[in-house]
Amino acid sequence: MNKKELAEIKKNFTDTSGLFTLNHVVTVYIDAQKNIRCTDNKLYSLIPEEQGSVIMETLSKIFRGSLGKGLLEYAFPNTEYEEDGAQHTLYNAMKTKLTDEEAVNKLVVRIINNLAYEAAYTLMIGHCSYSIITKDRNDEALDSSADEYNFIVAAVCPANTNDDGLMFDSETNSIVKKANTELIISREPTDGFFFPVFSDRSPDVNSVMYFTKSPKKPNISFIDDVLGCEFVRSAHGEKETFQAVLNDVVGDELNYTVITQMNEKIQELVTNAKNETELPYLDDKKMYNILADVGVSDEKLEALPSVFRTKVGEGGVLTATNLVEPKTRLSTPDITVNISKNATDKVRTTVMDGRRCLLIDLDDPAICINGLTTRITGNSI
Repeated sequence: MNKKELAEIKKNFTDTSGLFTLNHVVTVYIDAQKNIRCTDNKLYSLIPEEQGSVIMETLSKIFRGSLGKGLLEYAFPNTEYEEDGAQHTLYNAMKTKLTDEEAVNKLVVRIINNLAYEAAYTLMIGHCSYSIITKDRNDEALDSSADEYNFIVAAVCPANTNDDGLMFDSETNSIVKKANTELIISREPTDGFFFPVFSDRSPDVNSVMYFTKSPKKPNISFIDDVLGCEFVRSAHGEKETFQAVLNDVVGDELNYTVITQMNEKIQELVTNAKNETELPYLDDKKMYNILADVGVSDEKLEALPSVFRTKVGEGGVLTATNLVEPKTRLSTPDITVNISKNATDKVRTTVMDGRRCLLIDLDDPAICINGLTTRITGNSI
Protein backbone atom coordinates (compact mmCIF):
# COMPACT_ATOMS: atom_id res chain seq x y z
CA MET A 1 0.00 0.00 0.00
CA ASN A 2 1.46 3.36 -0.94
CA LYS A 3 0.96 6.95 0.25
CA LYS A 4 -1.57 7.77 -2.46
CA GLU A 5 -3.74 4.73 -1.72
CA LEU A 6 -3.68 5.43 2.01
CA ALA A 7 -4.65 9.06 1.39
CA GLU A 8 -7.58 7.93 -0.76
CA ILE A 9 -9.06 5.71 1.98
CA LYS A 10 -8.29 8.24 4.70
CA LYS A 11 -10.05 11.02 2.77
CA ASN A 12 -13.17 8.93 2.20
CA PHE A 13 -13.47 7.41 5.69
CA THR A 14 -16.41 9.63 6.64
CA ASP A 15 -20.18 9.71 6.62
CA THR A 16 -20.08 12.53 4.10
CA SER A 17 -18.34 10.47 1.39
CA GLY A 18 -20.67 9.00 -1.19
CA LEU A 19 -18.15 6.23 -1.85
CA PHE A 20 -17.79 4.94 1.72
CA THR A 21 -20.11 3.08 4.09
CA LEU A 22 -19.53 1.87 7.63
CA ASN A 23 -21.84 -1.15 7.63
CA HIS A 24 -21.57 -3.08 10.87
CA VAL A 25 -19.95 -2.31 14.20
CA VAL A 26 -18.82 -4.61 17.03
CA THR A 27 -17.90 -3.08 20.40
CA VAL A 28 -16.52 -5.16 23.26
CA TYR A 29 -15.55 -3.97 26.74
CA ILE A 30 -12.74 -6.01 28.34
CA ASP A 31 -11.68 -5.49 31.95
CA ALA A 32 -8.11 -5.62 33.27
CA GLN A 33 -8.45 -9.37 33.96
CA LYS A 34 -9.31 -10.04 30.28
CA ASN A 35 -12.98 -10.69 31.06
CA ILE A 36 -15.57 -9.62 28.49
CA ARG A 37 -18.01 -7.41 30.37
CA CYS A 38 -20.28 -6.48 27.49
CA THR A 39 -20.58 -6.96 23.74
CA ASP A 40 -22.63 -5.11 21.15
CA ASN A 41 -22.97 -6.04 17.48
CA LYS A 42 -25.29 -4.04 15.26
CA LEU A 43 -25.74 -2.14 12.04
CA TYR A 44 -24.05 1.25 12.13
CA SER A 45 -27.23 2.84 10.79
CA LEU A 46 -29.10 1.72 13.95
CA ILE A 47 -26.62 3.27 16.38
CA PRO A 48 -27.72 6.64 17.85
CA GLU A 49 -26.10 9.52 15.98
CA GLU A 50 -24.06 10.89 18.91
CA GLN A 51 -22.62 7.47 19.72
CA GLY A 52 -22.10 6.63 16.06
CA SER A 53 -20.12 9.80 15.41
CA VAL A 54 -17.69 8.87 18.20
CA ILE A 55 -17.25 5.39 16.74
CA MET A 56 -16.65 6.82 13.25
CA GLU A 57 -14.14 9.34 14.61
CA THR A 58 -12.29 6.68 16.60
CA LEU A 59 -12.05 4.15 13.77
CA SER A 60 -10.93 6.82 11.31
CA LYS A 61 -7.87 7.52 13.46
CA ILE A 62 -6.44 4.12 12.50
CA PHE A 63 -5.71 5.66 9.09
CA ARG A 64 -4.05 8.82 10.39
CA GLY A 65 -0.59 7.41 10.98
CA SER A 66 2.33 7.80 8.56
CA LEU A 67 3.40 4.82 6.50
CA GLY A 68 6.56 3.31 7.94
CA LYS A 69 5.99 4.96 11.34
CA GLY A 70 2.52 4.78 12.85
CA LEU A 71 1.31 2.45 10.09
CA LEU A 72 3.29 -0.71 9.40
CA GLU A 73 2.28 -3.13 6.66
CA TYR A 74 2.95 -6.83 7.20
CA ALA A 75 2.57 -9.79 4.88
CA PHE A 76 1.11 -12.91 6.49
CA PRO A 77 3.27 -16.03 6.70
CA ASN A 78 1.76 -18.92 4.72
CA THR A 79 0.86 -20.75 7.93
CA GLU A 80 -1.53 -17.96 8.98
CA TYR A 81 -4.14 -19.04 6.44
CA GLU A 82 -4.59 -22.34 8.22
CA GLU A 83 -7.80 -22.74 10.21
CA ASP A 84 -6.54 -21.19 13.44
CA GLY A 85 -4.28 -18.64 11.73
CA ALA A 86 -4.68 -14.88 11.95
CA GLN A 87 -5.25 -14.38 8.22
CA HIS A 88 -7.95 -17.06 8.14
CA THR A 89 -9.66 -15.53 11.20
CA LEU A 90 -9.59 -11.98 9.81
CA TYR A 91 -10.75 -13.13 6.39
CA ASN A 92 -13.78 -14.98 7.76
CA ALA A 93 -14.83 -12.01 9.91
CA MET A 94 -14.47 -9.66 6.94
CA LYS A 95 -16.20 -12.01 4.47
CA THR A 96 -19.25 -12.42 6.73
CA LYS A 97 -19.36 -8.63 7.27
CA LEU A 98 -19.23 -9.12 11.07
CA THR A 99 -22.70 -10.68 10.99
CA ASP A 100 -21.61 -14.25 11.73
CA GLU A 101 -21.46 -14.70 15.51
CA GLU A 102 -18.95 -17.55 15.40
CA ALA A 103 -16.54 -15.70 13.08
CA VAL A 104 -16.74 -12.51 15.14
CA ASN A 105 -16.28 -14.35 18.42
CA LYS A 106 -13.21 -16.15 17.07
CA LEU A 107 -11.64 -12.82 16.09
CA VAL A 108 -12.48 -11.14 19.41
CA VAL A 109 -11.16 -14.07 21.47
CA ARG A 110 -7.95 -14.13 19.42
CA ILE A 111 -7.34 -10.45 20.13
CA ILE A 112 -8.14 -10.70 23.84
CA ASN A 113 -6.08 -13.85 24.46
CA ASN A 114 -3.00 -12.64 22.56
CA LEU A 115 -2.89 -8.93 23.31
CA ALA A 116 -0.47 -7.97 26.09
CA TYR A 117 -2.55 -5.24 27.72
CA GLU A 118 -2.82 -4.85 31.48
CA ALA A 119 -5.60 -2.26 31.67
CA ALA A 120 -9.28 -2.23 30.77
CA TYR A 121 -10.08 -1.33 27.18
CA THR A 122 -12.78 -1.30 24.55
CA LEU A 123 -12.34 -3.08 21.25
CA MET A 124 -14.11 -1.49 18.28
CA ILE A 125 -14.36 -3.35 14.98
CA GLY A 126 -16.12 -2.02 11.91
CA HIS A 127 -16.93 -3.58 8.56
CA CYS A 128 -16.62 -1.03 5.77
CA SER A 129 -17.24 -0.78 2.03
CA TYR A 130 -15.52 1.58 -0.38
CA SER A 131 -16.51 2.00 -4.05
CA ILE A 132 -13.35 1.96 -6.18
CA ILE A 133 -13.84 4.26 -9.15
CA THR A 134 -11.69 3.29 -12.14
CA LYS A 135 -9.26 6.10 -13.01
CA ASP A 136 -7.05 6.97 -15.97
CA ARG A 137 -3.40 8.01 -15.95
CA ASN A 138 -4.38 11.55 -15.04
CA ASP A 139 -6.25 10.31 -11.97
CA GLU A 140 -9.60 11.15 -13.58
CA ALA A 141 -12.64 8.86 -13.20
CA LEU A 142 -13.31 6.86 -16.37
CA ASP A 143 -16.96 5.93 -15.76
CA SER A 144 -19.54 5.53 -13.03
CA SER A 145 -19.03 1.78 -12.56
CA ALA A 146 -17.01 0.72 -9.55
CA ASP A 147 -15.58 -2.32 -7.82
CA GLU A 148 -16.04 -2.61 -4.06
CA TYR A 149 -13.30 -2.77 -1.46
CA ASN A 150 -14.61 -4.49 1.67
CA PHE A 151 -12.46 -4.36 4.77
CA ILE A 152 -12.55 -4.47 8.55
CA VAL A 153 -10.90 -1.92 10.80
CA ALA A 154 -10.25 -2.45 14.51
CA ALA A 155 -9.23 -0.08 17.29
CA VAL A 156 -8.07 -0.76 20.87
CA CYS A 157 -9.15 2.12 23.11
CA PRO A 158 -8.05 2.27 26.77
CA ALA A 159 -10.63 2.95 29.49
CA ASN A 160 -9.66 5.05 32.50
CA THR A 161 -11.20 6.95 35.38
CA ASN A 162 -10.27 10.61 35.23
CA ASP A 163 -9.50 12.47 38.44
CA ASP A 164 -11.82 15.47 38.37
CA GLY A 165 -9.91 17.23 41.14
CA LEU A 166 -11.73 19.94 43.10
CA MET A 167 -15.32 20.69 42.13
CA PHE A 168 -17.99 23.15 43.14
CA ASP A 169 -20.91 21.37 44.81
CA SER A 170 -24.03 23.46 44.15
CA GLU A 171 -26.03 21.59 46.84
CA THR A 172 -23.68 22.54 49.68
CA ASN A 173 -22.22 25.69 48.09
CA SER A 174 -18.74 24.41 48.75
CA ILE A 175 -15.61 23.30 46.94
CA VAL A 176 -15.09 19.59 47.43
CA LYS A 177 -12.98 16.73 46.09
CA LYS A 178 -14.94 14.29 43.95
CA ALA A 179 -13.46 11.29 42.23
CA ASN A 180 -14.92 10.07 38.96
CA THR A 181 -15.71 6.37 39.27
CA GLU A 182 -16.98 5.89 35.72
CA LEU A 183 -14.59 4.46 33.14
CA ILE A 184 -14.19 6.78 30.19
CA ILE A 185 -13.28 5.15 26.89
CA SER A 186 -10.61 7.08 25.03
CA ARG A 187 -11.22 8.28 21.49
CA GLU A 188 -7.49 7.83 20.83
CA PRO A 189 -6.70 4.19 19.93
CA THR A 190 -3.38 2.86 21.13
CA ASP A 191 -3.35 -0.02 18.63
CA GLY A 192 -5.38 -1.21 15.69
CA PHE A 193 -5.37 -2.64 12.19
CA PHE A 194 -7.25 -2.81 8.95
CA PHE A 195 -7.57 -5.80 6.67
CA PRO A 196 -7.16 -6.40 3.79
CA VAL A 197 -4.86 -3.58 2.67
CA PHE A 198 -5.71 -1.42 -0.34
CA SER A 199 -2.91 -2.12 -2.84
CA ASP A 200 -2.89 -1.31 -6.57
CA ARG A 201 -6.40 0.04 -5.91
CA SER A 202 -7.71 -3.40 -5.00
CA PRO A 203 -7.89 -5.60 -1.85
CA ASP A 204 -4.78 -7.56 -0.92
CA VAL A 205 -5.82 -10.28 1.53
CA ASN A 206 -2.22 -11.40 1.99
CA SER A 207 -1.30 -8.29 3.95
CA VAL A 208 -2.53 -6.38 6.98
CA MET A 209 -1.82 -2.83 8.16
CA TYR A 210 -0.99 -2.40 11.84
CA PHE A 211 -1.54 0.96 13.56
CA THR A 212 0.28 2.19 16.64
CA LYS A 213 -0.14 5.45 18.49
CA SER A 214 3.49 5.16 19.66
CA PRO A 215 5.78 4.58 16.64
CA LYS A 216 8.82 4.44 18.92
CA LYS A 217 7.27 1.66 21.02
CA PRO A 218 4.84 -0.42 18.96
CA ASN A 219 2.96 -3.22 20.69
CA ILE A 220 4.99 -6.20 19.51
CA SER A 221 2.48 -8.67 20.97
CA PHE A 222 -0.17 -7.24 18.66
CA ILE A 223 2.00 -7.78 15.59
CA ASP A 224 3.42 -11.18 16.53
CA ASP A 225 0.55 -12.81 18.38
CA VAL A 226 -2.68 -11.10 17.31
CA LEU A 227 -1.82 -10.60 13.63
CA GLY A 228 0.51 -13.60 13.37
CA CYS A 229 3.22 -11.58 11.62
CA GLU A 230 6.90 -11.19 12.45
CA PHE A 231 7.86 -7.84 13.94
CA VAL A 232 10.88 -6.43 12.15
CA ARG A 233 11.67 -3.00 13.54
CA SER A 234 9.93 0.23 14.44
CA ALA A 235 10.74 3.66 13.00
CA HIS A 236 12.94 4.23 16.06
CA GLY A 237 14.48 0.80 15.53
CA GLU A 238 15.35 1.69 11.94
CA LYS A 239 17.22 4.76 13.13
CA GLU A 240 19.09 2.72 15.74
CA THR A 241 20.04 0.14 13.09
CA PHE A 242 21.23 2.91 10.77
CA GLN A 243 23.37 4.40 13.53
CA ALA A 244 24.83 0.97 14.32
CA VAL A 245 25.87 0.55 10.68
CA LEU A 246 27.50 3.99 10.72
CA ASN A 247 29.41 3.30 13.92
CA ASP A 248 30.71 -0.03 12.65
CA VAL A 249 31.65 1.22 9.18
CA VAL A 250 32.74 4.84 9.54
CA GLY A 251 34.07 4.67 13.08
CA ASP A 252 36.69 7.31 13.80
CA GLU A 253 35.89 9.18 10.59
CA LEU A 254 32.51 10.20 11.98
CA ASN A 255 32.72 13.93 12.55
CA TYR A 256 30.44 16.97 12.45
CA THR A 257 30.83 17.49 8.70
CA VAL A 258 30.21 13.86 7.76
CA ILE A 259 27.15 13.58 10.01
CA THR A 260 25.48 16.84 8.97
CA GLN A 261 26.19 16.45 5.24
CA MET A 262 24.97 12.86 5.31
CA ASN A 263 21.72 14.03 6.93
CA GLU A 264 21.35 16.66 4.19
CA LYS A 265 21.82 14.00 1.49
CA ILE A 266 19.13 11.78 3.00
CA GLN A 267 16.83 14.80 3.33
CA GLU A 268 17.35 15.44 -0.40
CA LEU A 269 16.34 11.84 -1.09
CA VAL A 270 13.14 12.34 0.93
CA THR A 271 12.36 15.72 -0.68
CA ASN A 272 12.85 14.37 -4.21
CA ALA A 273 10.38 11.58 -3.46
CA LYS A 274 7.76 13.91 -1.98
CA ASN A 275 5.38 13.48 -4.92
CA GLU A 276 6.13 9.78 -5.39
CA THR A 277 3.60 7.18 -4.24
CA GLU A 278 6.22 4.87 -2.69
CA LEU A 279 8.28 5.69 0.38
CA PRO A 280 11.95 6.53 -0.31
CA TYR A 281 14.38 3.93 1.02
CA LEU A 282 18.07 3.46 1.70
CA ASP A 283 19.79 0.23 0.68
CA ASP A 284 23.49 -0.57 0.93
CA LYS A 285 24.24 0.92 -2.52
CA LYS A 286 22.51 4.24 -1.82
CA MET A 287 24.17 4.45 1.58
CA TYR A 288 27.56 3.70 -0.02
CA ASN A 289 27.13 6.54 -2.51
CA ILE A 290 26.02 9.01 0.16
CA LEU A 291 28.95 8.20 2.45
CA ALA A 292 31.39 8.42 -0.45
CA ASP A 293 29.97 11.84 -1.39
CA VAL A 294 30.48 13.21 2.13
CA GLY A 295 34.12 12.13 2.26
CA VAL A 296 34.25 8.72 3.98
CA SER A 297 37.38 6.88 2.83
CA ASP A 298 37.29 3.93 0.41
CA GLU A 299 39.03 1.84 3.07
CA LYS A 300 36.11 2.31 5.47
CA LEU A 301 33.48 1.81 2.78
CA GLU A 302 34.80 -1.65 1.88
CA ALA A 303 33.09 -3.02 4.98
CA LEU A 304 29.68 -1.40 4.29
CA PRO A 305 27.97 -4.16 2.20
CA SER A 306 28.66 -6.92 4.72
CA VAL A 307 27.85 -4.77 7.77
CA PHE A 308 24.60 -3.57 6.15
CA ARG A 309 23.53 -7.15 5.41
CA THR A 310 24.32 -8.20 8.97
CA LYS A 311 22.46 -5.31 10.62
CA VAL A 312 19.54 -4.85 8.21
CA GLY A 313 19.18 -8.30 6.69
CA GLU A 314 19.79 -9.82 3.27
CA GLY A 315 18.13 -7.57 0.69
CA GLY A 316 16.82 -5.32 3.47
CA VAL A 317 16.25 -1.58 3.23
CA LEU A 318 15.73 1.30 5.64
CA THR A 319 12.95 3.88 5.25
CA ALA A 320 14.65 7.19 4.49
CA THR A 321 12.00 9.30 6.24
CA ASN A 322 12.78 7.47 9.49
CA LEU A 323 16.47 8.37 9.30
CA VAL A 324 16.32 12.12 8.77
CA GLU A 325 17.03 14.34 11.76
CA PRO A 326 14.98 17.59 11.64
CA LYS A 327 17.77 19.41 13.47
CA THR A 328 21.32 18.72 14.56
CA ARG A 329 21.83 18.23 18.28
CA LEU A 330 25.30 18.51 19.83
CA SER A 331 25.55 17.42 23.43
CA THR A 332 28.00 16.79 26.25
CA PRO A 333 27.08 15.91 29.84
CA ASP A 334 26.86 19.65 30.63
CA ILE A 335 26.01 21.40 27.36
CA THR A 336 23.42 20.85 24.63
CA VAL A 337 23.23 22.88 21.41
CA ASN A 338 20.37 22.50 18.92
CA ILE A 339 21.07 23.60 15.34
CA SER A 340 18.37 24.02 12.69
CA LYS A 341 18.90 22.34 9.32
CA ASN A 342 19.56 25.73 7.71
CA ALA A 343 22.37 26.63 10.08
CA THR A 344 24.64 23.57 10.12
CA ASP A 345 27.26 25.45 8.08
CA LYS A 346 27.56 28.07 10.85
CA VAL A 347 28.98 25.58 13.34
CA ARG A 348 32.50 24.13 13.38
CA THR A 349 34.53 21.92 15.65
CA THR A 350 38.22 22.67 16.11
CA VAL A 351 41.17 22.50 18.51
CA MET A 352 42.47 25.77 19.92
CA ASP A 353 45.45 25.95 22.28
CA GLY A 354 45.12 22.24 22.90
CA ARG A 355 41.42 22.46 23.82
CA ARG A 356 38.59 20.99 21.75
CA CYS A 357 36.17 23.80 20.88
CA LEU A 358 32.82 24.38 19.22
CA LEU A 359 32.69 27.55 17.12
CA ILE A 360 29.39 29.15 16.16
CA ASP A 361 29.31 31.91 13.56
CA LEU A 362 26.80 34.63 14.47
CA ASP A 363 25.59 36.99 11.74
CA ASP A 364 23.90 39.26 14.26
CA PRO A 365 25.85 40.55 17.30
CA ALA A 366 22.61 40.50 19.34
CA ILE A 367 21.79 37.18 21.01
CA CYS A 368 19.27 36.07 23.61
CA ILE A 369 20.34 34.43 26.91
CA ASN A 370 17.66 33.21 29.32
CA GLY A 371 15.14 35.46 27.59
CA LEU A 372 17.38 38.56 27.85
CA THR A 373 18.90 40.22 24.81
CA THR A 374 22.58 41.05 24.87
CA ARG A 375 25.29 41.81 22.33
CA ILE A 376 28.71 40.46 21.54
CA THR A 377 31.32 43.20 21.90
CA GLY A 378 35.05 42.65 21.59
CA ASN A 379 36.12 39.29 22.99
CA SER A 380 33.30 38.82 25.47
CA ILE A 381 29.54 38.80 25.76
